[in-house]
Amino acid sequence: MTVSNGQDGSANRAQIDYWNETAGEIWARYQAQLDRQIEPLGNEAMRVLAAQPGERVLDVGCGCGQTTVALAQQVGPSGTVIGVDISAPMLNVARARTVPDGASDPQFVEADAQGAALGEAVFDAIFSRFGVMFFSDPTAAFTNLRRALKPTGRLTFVCWRPYQENLWMRLPMDAAQPFLPTPKPSDPTAPGPFAFSDDDRVRAILADAGFSDVTITPFNRLIGGGSLEQTLDLTFRVGPLGAALRAHPELAAGVEDAVKTVLADYETPDGVLMPAAVWIVEAHAVSPLD
Repeated sequence: MTVSNGQDGSANRAQIDYWNETAGEIWARYQAQLDRQIEPLGNEAMRVLAAQPGERVLDVGCGCGQTTVALAQQVGPSGTVIGVDISAPMLNVARARTVPDGASDPQFVEADAQGAALGEAVFDAIFSRFGVMFFSDPTAAFTNLRRALKPTGRLTFVCWRPYQENLWMRLPMDAAQPFLPTPKPSDPTAPGPFAFSDDDRVRAILADAGFSDVTITPFNRLIGGGSLEQTLDLTFRVGPLGAALRAHPELAAGVEDAVKTVLADYETPDGVLMPAAVWIVEAHAVSPLD
């Protein structure tokens, strides 16, 4: 099938620029470490989705393609998986991945799922691993996604629970904060990693978009696995601390000892492992939208 990108004049212009000019390059560079870190969270969501041989699946915000390839293995050669993302640097990594024998050949499309022409009632399932929290108009985006689902189709995605519960992001930032400028207040519903941390908001968005049978389940897991030095390096580049240090790179040396001390408390024989807290969200499309 053909997916139009929906990115020209997109309401998500700021996010498109960010994921092409800043974050996308970082995620592409650190793809292997980031895949290892969040893979268990995506695996749980894929277990819940339970993609079947022969199904057509859309992977929204597919990034560097790890979940798209995994879904292609699940649906097999008789199925179809399309990964969509707004980040060209990450899609370049995705397209270079090796596809295992017995998998369908995944397609990767640079597209903004909020406005892209995804087709009408063509997918059996829609999946996302941390790719749906960045829409400028989430209700419009999920309405568009629901149109693309067959009447019997289902949606499953994983998103972050509140920042305070995600120690892998919060503790390094807490350790660094005395050395950084006081952060400006932010809108908790603005596009970003924690835009869907309020499960009641997620339910309302999905209901307004026409989804039914919404189930939101908490899932906790230790994530990471990198060495102490690898974890410190990654922490300085992604998440809240990474954003703060991009704005003030001259302060990185001053926070290094404090952050390293916090990370060292979570060092194990399997690398640095820290608590992560997510929602696994499920919903169904009962009938096509008018």
